Amino acid sequence: MTVVIHSATKVDADDFLDDFWIAFTGPTIAATGTGNGWHGWATAPNAEVINAGGRRLSPGFIDMHSHGGGGHAFDDGAEAIEKAVAVHRAHGTTRSLLSLVANPIEKLCESLSTIADLADADPLILGSHLEGPFLASTQRGAHNPEYLLTPSPEIVDKLLSAGRGTIRQVTLAPELPGAMEAIDRFVAAGVLVGVGHTDADFAVTKQAFDHGATLLTHAFNAMPGIRHREPGPVTAALGDPRVALELILDGFHVHPEVARVAFFAAPMRILLITDAMAAAGSADGHYTLGDLSVSVTDGRALLSGTTTIAGSTLTQDVALRSALIDSEIDPVLAIRAVTASPARALGLDDRLGYLAPGFAADVVLFDTEWNVSRVWAAGAPVV
Repeated sequence: MTVVIHSATKVDADDFLDDFWIAFTGPTIAATGTGNGWHGWATAPNAEVINAGGRRLSPGFIDMHSHGGGGHAFDDGAEAIEKAVAVHRAHGTTRSLLSLVANPIEKLCESLSTIADLADADPLILGSHLEGPFLASTQRGAHNPEYLLTPSPEIVDKLLSAGRGTIRQVTLAPELPGAMEAIDRFVAAGVLVGVGHTDADFAVTKQAFDHGATLLTHAFNAMPGIRHREPGPVTAALGDPRVALELILDGFHVHPEVARVAFFAAPMRILLITDAMAAAGSADGHYTLGDLSVSVTDGRALLSGTTTIAGSTLTQDVALRSALIDSEIDPVLAIRAVTASPARALGLDDRLGYLAPGFAADVVLFDTEWNVSRVWAAGAPVV
């Protein structure tokens, strides 16, 4: 079926554009323009023609860091993954990396294999993200300390083999023994390496970036902060044009003013992620993250009986509105942070992240308050 959306206000990383129209007949965008050029596409058999009435239209969102949603976790098998991903798609996230917390190696390999099978069948699943097991025990957050490991070549190769080329991202603490060699190994395999859950100082973080790490995992969280004589990993990332920085904007992971500073320092390199666990899009209550118990109250997830944050209950549309409203970020930069910037970080910005012919027909239509109204993923309607 041909879908034609006209009279929209396009907003993507290129800028705003009024009186915009778009047409797609399958997984990629066929044509775009302004004015009345959409009329010819509207005559196609069974065409769906949507008058946006000036409402904003953006590319679909890309979430590089999420653990689940709708009561389901990404490390609980294929059926749970499909249900969790569906929740995020309804909120505008058309392409997802599936993040895994630290688990026994055999369990991680099983999850990686399951995700590889799903990624082969579903192009909207971009692959997996290993957030563990190569993390600093002192900055482990909601990861079981029993499963944290140093990155030996044997373990790295075992994980890469299980992922069958679909591990897109790995988070590690660069101060661990063997970490620099592991970064080299992952980068050579085409995996994006993020520095995170770390006690690394500025110098060690810079060394990791020089070895090919190009991401800071959930900046400011589970790492040393910025101090006037100890600049730390955040400063190293902000000052390095090779490096993108993830931000969790749920109101308590990162203060809105800190987010504003990050956007000011690295406007084209901020990635708005969810770090969502199973409670995203679901109710308060008791959940698990890996095999750890999590309690969710008023949308805030904590390891049960502690004050340790255990991911978030975010969806990316909420993170986007936080950037726009709480941090007062320019809409083009905020949209970039959920579209073109993650596409660029993953090396996919030749086909994802823009509303232009030849790019994926991943499209989000908003209402006047930046709430998601309609979503298409690879040309197919989601909501």
